[in-house]
Amino acid sequence: MNQTANSLRGEAMLTIGGQDKLLRPTFSALIAAEDELGPLLAMVERAANGQLKLGELSALFWHCLDDQETYSRNDVENAIIAIGLTRCADPLRAILAQILKGTQ
Repeated sequence: MNQTANSLRGEAMLTIGGQDKLLRPTFSALIAAEDELGPLLAMVERAANGQLKLGELSALFWHCLDDQETYSRNDVENAIIAIGLTRCADPLRAILAQILKGTQ
C-alpha cells in the first residue's frame, strides 16, 4: 500500500530500506514515546537547543512508525544512519510541531 503523509496531522515519511514509511504521531504513539523518553515538552526544548540525542530521535521515530509489525527498531536506527541527520530534520520537525500545536 502506498501511503502519504498528512502534514495537517503532523505525519511525515521516513525512508527505511529504500521505501518511504509513514511516521504518524498518534496520541498513543506519543504516550509510548513519553513513557520511554520522559516529558515530550522537555524533548522539544532539547531539540530546539540542538541537544536531542540520537537515541531519542530513533525512539521517537520508532514509536511513531505506522508499520512496526514489518520494521524493527533496529531498522529505524539503520535508516537514520543511512539517510543522515539532515534528511531526518523534516520528519522530526513535523512530529515536534504536532506535539506543540496539535491539529487545528
